[in-house]
Formats: sequence, structure tokens, C-alpha cells
Amino acid sequence: MSEVLSDPRADEPATGAAAAEAASLLEPFRRELTGYCYRMLGSPFDAQDAVQETMIRAWRGLDRFEGRSALRSWLYRIATNVCLTMLSAGQRRARPMDLAGPSTAQTALRAPLPETAWIVPAPDGQVLASGTDTTDPADLADRRETVRLAFVAALQHLPARQRAVLILREVFGWSASETAQLLDSSVASVNSALQRARATIASAGISEAEPLRPADDTQRALLARYVDAFERYDIESLVALLHEEVTMSMPPLDLWLRGHADVRGWLLGTGSGCAGSRLVATVANGHPAFGQYRPSATGSGHDAWGLVVLEISAGRVAGINTFLDVERVFPLFGLPGHLPG
Repeated sequence: MSEVLSDPRADEPATGAAAAEAASLLEPFRRELTGYCYRMLGSPFDAQDAVQETMIRAWRGLDRFEGRSALRSWLYRIATNVCLTMLSAGQRRARPMDLAGPSTAQTALRAPLPETAWIVPAPDGQVLASGTDTTDPADLADRRETVRLAFVAALQHLPARQRAVLILREVFGWSASETAQLLDSSVASVNSALQRARATIASAGISEAEPLRPADDTQRALLARYVDAFERYDIESLVALLHEEVTMSMPPLDLWLRGHADVRGWLLGTGSGCAGSRLVATVANGHPAFGQYRPSATGSGHDAWGLVVLEISAGRVAGINTFLDVERVFPLFGLPGHLPG
């Protein structure tokens, strides 16, 4: 397993046949459980912690697991309880657009908010279940829809149990009776919770961003033009690729901008240090994304600056989300901290 499970009956890590048997039973569920916990919690780091706690609890209970329910259902029950406990503190993660109205290019920067305030992006490979891996581009695009930043952020508006119901029913395809059994509830209560959750999500006004489609020539050409314009720091060419109501945000800063004028003003003003940057392609939450590297202060190469997650709609860039916590986020995506000259 990715971490050694601790034996509750001893101070030393589990080893040998018992650990190997536990790993063979539990490890195949790790990725889909991580995807479930990520949608629940809004952070890949919290999701990893929740899944590891789930695995430890499951390992401790394996000798009492007598097949009364499917192993997968049992693991989801444990994971749900772990997530509900983690969510009991009441603070929900959000995007800057959820907290206040837009700023302007002239707005002074305020102190960053803590990491726990924000939705944190996740690599597709960590949160899309391996059990449904496919080479079908259309199927992959459909699965990426359920981890889009806007969707994950909208989930955080739901009470925790409603959130679990919606994810289990709408994303993972559980029946009402299966969900009710997992939550120790009734089918009527589950159906009522799902109806309320759907209404809340519908009122959230989720943007219709397209998932990454590598085989889509139009989308691929748009991304190529975006990279070219940004690396040349040709702001007029860059702005021409943006939706008129484009948004730009930079967690952990609470500042966000809307529209061509303020995005242009920011890039030419406070953000002008981005000139000369390089972009390295990746994928985050089903969106096209880039590791952005700004010229190093040492004069040699480029240093990590932010993970840029783009939202595309109707053939233009509708959202530019730059996550600045590179010390934690870049290793998650396998991105180096420095590009040599």
C-alpha cells in the first residue's frame, strides 16, 4: 500500500502475510475512494488523509468482516464516516468567486488566506477511478465533468450528508436503497436529500466549462495559441482568446477579476513579473492546466510560480485559476520546482 498500515495490536507496522493479504484486498479501491473523498472534502491532501484513515480502519476490522455486505460498500461506509467527521468543523472550502464580488486591477493585495479556505486542484490520475479506465475519449470527457473545479466547489455548498447522497447517486451511480443502507437511513430520506441537493446545485450557477479533449483539434489549437501568447507575453493576443466575462483568480489570495479590461490591466501591472514565463502542460480536475515558471531571480532558468487551471467554454478561455501554493501542489502533479535555463 502507499503507506504501511499500523497493526492496532502492536507498535510495529504490519508485515508479512497479514499485511500482504490486507493490501491485496484493499489497495484496488484506493483511487476510487480518493475520488469520492476529494469530491466530499475539496482537497486532494485531505482526501489522501481520509483514504489512509479508511484503509487503517478497514485493516483493523478485516477479521470481523464476514461478508455481510460487499467489501466495496463497507469501505465506502467507512470513508463516508471519516469524511463526515472531518467536515464536522463546519468550515467549507471555496473559490474566491464564492466569497465576495470581483476586484479590479488596481485592488491592493491582502494577506493570503489559509490553505483550508480553498478548493485545491487534483490530478486526474488520483481522483478518477481506475476501475472504469477507458481509452474512449468521450467516456473520459464525461468522467472529467464530475471533478471540474466549479462542480467540486458547488458540492461544498451542500450539507455533508446531502453531499454524500448526491455524489453516491449522481456520480458513482449507487441506487437509493444502497445509499440508504450505507448512510443508515431510509430510501425516502435519501430521495428527499437528493432532491434538495439537486436544487442547491442548480441554483449555484455552475459554469459550463469543457473538460480537456486532447483529440479535439479546435481545443488543442486554442491551447497552443494561449501558450504561445503567454510565453511571448503578448497581452493583446492573449486577451483575444478570452471570453468577454473571463474570470481570473489566484488562491490563496482572495482577489479575483472579471472581464478583459481588468485582466489586461492586472497582467500589465501587478502581474507583469509573469513576462518571460514558461508553461508546462498537465491536467487538473479534468481541465487543461499548466505549471507556470517565472524567470528565476538568480538569472538562471525558471522557478515554479503557480499551477494554472484553465476553464474553456464556447471556444474561448472562460476562467484562469492560478494556484500559488507550489510547494505542495507541484509535487502532487509531478512538476519540478525549477526548470534549468
